[in-house]
Amino acid sequence: MDFQKVIHRAVEIRGKYSEMELKKYGKEWNREQIMEGFVGDVGDLMKLVMGKSGIRKIEDVDKKLAHELSDCLWCVMVLAEKYGVNLEKTFMESMDELEKKIIAEKEI
Repeated sequence: MDFQKVIHRAVEIRGKYSEMELKKYGKEWNREQIMEGFVGDVGDLMKLVMGKSGIRKIEDVDKKLAHELSDCLWCVMVLAEKYGVNLEKTFMESMDELEKKIIAEKEI
C-alpha cells in the first residue's frame, strides 16, 4: 500500500469519527482536541514501552504496543491533513536532512 493511500484511509476514518461526534456532541473535535487525544495516546504508548522494558506488567503488551503505535501514526496523519502539511513530502525531506547529518558526523 502506498503512503497516500494510508493517509487517505486515516482521513477517511477521521471523517467517520467527525460524523459520530456531530451526532453525539453536536460538534466535531477541532485540531486542538485532536492534539489532546494524541497526547493521551502518546502517554498510553509510554506505559506500553515501560511494559516492554519490564517496568510495568502488561498483558498482551506486543499486541497493545502495535495498536498504540498505529493510533499515534493515525493521529499524526490526521493532524498533518488538518494543518495542510504534505506529510509524504515533508517526511522525505526530513529523512534526507537526517541522512546528511549522519554522513556529516561520520566525516568528523
